[in-house]
Amino acid sequence: MMSAQPTPALPSLFEIEDAVRAQGLGVGASELHGALCGWLAGGGEDSPRWLSQVLVDDAVTAPAAGSALDRLRQTSVAQIEDRDFGFELLVPAPEASLAARSSGLFDWCRGFLGGFGLAAGAHPPLTEESSEALADIAKLAAATPQDEGDEEDEAALIEIEEFVRVAALLLHGDCAMGVRHRRQLH
Repeated sequence: MMSAQPTPALPSLFEIEDAVRAQGLGVGASELHGALCGWLAGGGEDSPRWLSQVLVDDAVTAPAAGSALDRLRQTSVAQIEDRDFGFELLVPAPEASLAARSSGLFDWCRGFLGGFGLAAGAHPPLTEESSEALADIAKLAAATPQDEGDEEDEAALIEIEEFVRVAALLLHGDCAMGVRHRRQLH
């Protein structure tokens, strides 16, 4: 019996922020990861040219093989396809302030919506549950982070992060996995 390979870890938020700055992309690390994951969840292709596709800018060069941005793509593909739910969001760590963490999550959701819309188009094949999840992600994308909070707010943010993680996997199941499965049947 084969043992499952552990899901690879994402490059750090700081590595991706540095790479984004170095390429002058004008987008934050969390938003970029959200856009990549939205692209993949919507059925977008896994391609070394993902950056120009997700940012809708043909002038953006493909990340160098083995670079932080290339590893981000490879790891995100592996994680979103992981049947053991090893998918992670690239957002500020739990030690960061509530404002930084919620801002990162809302940025991730904004990116996800854009990438998902690009890949899935105007009428993606969504279940009712996925449609509701996408609407909830849209509400989070429009939210404004709080400056301060208490333990209740911290707990709520953890729950929201988990919801977003599961919602992304659900949407990926409908738009990417479901389409592949239907193709295999025909």
